[in-house]
Amino acid sequence: MTAKSTGDMGENIALAYYISNGYEFVCKNYHSRYGEIDIIMKNSDDIVFAEVKTRNKNSLTKPSEAVDSRKQKRILKTAAVYLDENPTDLQPRFDIIEVICGTAAIHINHIENAFCQTDDYAAF
Repeated sequence: MTAKSTGDMGENIALAYYISNGYEFVCKNYHSRYGEIDIIMKNSDDIVFAEVKTRNKNSLTKPSEAVDSRKQKRILKTAAVYLDENPTDLQPRFDIIEVICGTAAIHINHIENAFCQTDDYAAF
């Protein structure tokens, strides 16, 4: 399996997870000049910008560790562009979905509010 096909599989699993938990699909693979947001979903309160990280169960690091401060800033900037183009009254929320693939099962770890805007970077 290539890295792209693994990532696509993880995004599809995360999308199905959100839908099964009552979220409404908005967009997948939204691009701006700053980067990409894997999945955008919404519920009655939030517009959710989700970064999906897929790893093998034998990986030495947690998938969420790949979402460092530099990656977070790119996601925040991209979300700001999306919100400028698509105004909403919903509260922005930034999640990480870890998809961990084993030989017999797949584990999903949903980290709500995994990161947020900080004082040193005011995106909104």
